[in-house]
Amino acid sequence: NIMLENLKPEKVFKYFEQLSKIPRGSGNTKAASDWLVEFAKEKNLEYYQDELNNVIIIKPATAGYENAEPVIIQGHIDMVCEKLSDCDKDMEKEGVDLIVDGDIITADGTTLGADNGIAVAMALALLDSDDLSHPRLECVFTVDEETGLYGAAFIDVSPLKAKKLINIDSEDEGVFTVSCAGGNVTKCILHVERESFKGEALKIKISGLTGGHSGIEIDKGRGNSNILMGRLLYELSKKADMRVVSVNGGLKSNAIPVETVAQIIVNDKNICAETVKSMNEIFSVEYRSTEKNIEISVEDNNIEEALNKESTKKIICMLNCIPDGVVSMSMEIDGLVQTSLNLGIFTTTDKTVTAELCVRSSVDSQREMLSERLGCLMKTIGGKTEVEGEYPGWDYMEESSLRKLMVEVFKEQYGYEPKIEAIHAGLECGMFAGKIRGLDCISIGPDLRDVHTPREKMYISSVERVWAMLTETLKRMK
Repeated sequence: NIMLENLKPEKVFKYFEQLSKIPRGSGNTKAASDWLVEFAKEKNLEYYQDELNNVIIIKPATAGYENAEPVIIQGHIDMVCEKLSDCDKDMEKEGVDLIVDGDIITADGTTLGADNGIAVAMALALLDSDDLSHPRLECVFTVDEETGLYGAAFIDVSPLKAKKLINIDSEDEGVFTVSCAGGNVTKCILHVERESFKGEALKIKISGLTGGHSGIEIDKGRGNSNILMGRLLYELSKKADMRVVSVNGGLKSNAIPVETVAQIIVNDKNICAETVKSMNEIFSVEYRSTEKNIEISVEDNNIEEALNKESTKKIICMLNCIPDGVVSMSMEIDGLVQTSLNLGIFTTTDKTVTAELCVRSSVDSQREMLSERLGCLMKTIGGKTEVEGEYPGWDYMEESSLRKLMVEVFKEQYGYEPKIEAIHAGLECGMFAGKIRGLDCISIGPDLRDVHTPREKMYISSVERVWAMLTETLKRMK
């Protein structure tokens, strides 16, 4: 039964529906990748498939466009698989069930996968067209974008000749994304030693913070529970003889942590209570507009062994001196964070403490500088750093002929100017810009809402308008 057959543009929705029948969560993309290869064979198009399941399909220029510059159309195959608690679908083995409700397409009880199935569908509709004019099309379908841009990180771009790339992975019609941050996770690791210490064992908890995405919301002035705990412990260490037993806070390096728990042994419980009271007042004033529900609690504990004096000093130094938050703002784009870092996870084991930071910048040298700074601090206190998951930033291009053309087409079709935006988060464009020198990129897309949740929805009329803009842009690339 075909759900979307009367929707326009017909071919876009035909391929979106076919793709929706294939399970394709991140890490489970083989079936969808093979389906793309079958499509290419059937249409007699040049294609490449790698062992990761990335696929490239190339279509020659149409008549009259043989000398036009080629263009890459890019999106990712994988989707985030989330479902409602009462939904019994096995998303490892089954596709999604589409629902059309007026102008909206959703899925029954699950994520829809329009992020980023709509890019795949639009690319296939271009590859399957016989009535559209366009230069050589290099359609690139990557995998595992949602779990860390892995497909784009390892794809071989040697079959590609284009120096222009249109990514269809944005979620707001009328917004053109033109720059994004690169990033890494820097781990700060310190070996610690323990001894028994006589005193009163306590557990201190900082909680009730707002949290958020460490890219998009790092400039909102929200508290980081790990950093606040560092300040509290430092204040206490000045007034009382104390030892830290452990500090644990945060769940993801790219999320601003909302709760941190410290276990300590202190020689005077009353000094601890006073310090907690005064820090609570200080934090309430400092974060009065962003953290209404911040709370510090203290309760008795029963632990006898703590970190020794030297290790206690070092862990407090780490929590207090590791930089966190916005480091610099962009000079070119108003209101855009250029460089930031987030102390997302702090963990203590028997012999080590580890801080995990998500470091971001749209300027690669600044990202490297921050990892170096962390390395410098850790070396000084006898620890070390490890950097992993590095991906490049995508720098704003002052002169972009692609952006100029698309703005022109947009203004003619919509009657107003599109928004030109940069984001302080990772996008695949950054990966491709790192691999292809001088690549002119832009990221667009139709209106999608509540992506990564079972409420995800896509607007049919928006898909139609974005398709019209895309095809007109290609037609003018002569």
